[in-house]
Amino acid sequence: MAQSGLQRASHELDAAAELASGDERDRLERQAEQLAKLAEIGTDHGRLARHENALREITAATDADVGERIEAAMDAISEYRETLDGV
Repeated sequence: MAQSGLQRASHELDAAAELASGDERDRLERQAEQLAKLAEIGTDHGRLARHENALREITAATDADVGERIEAAMDAISEYRETLDGV
């Protein structure tokens, strides 16, 4: 069940990519792909923090519609992080 948070984040980022253009679209597609893989194999806080930082950068370069989808993805990542041991 916890892995589904990362899968949900991946789907949100795919939706955000459809609304974006240019470099931001490419970056969102890569982030979505990476999170889908992590949903299968699992990950740790550090790696997810790096994804969150990248998503914040992308959010700053996009419009509100894309930003809403990215926020939804980040919420899903945060929910997943709550299931991890450690930090």
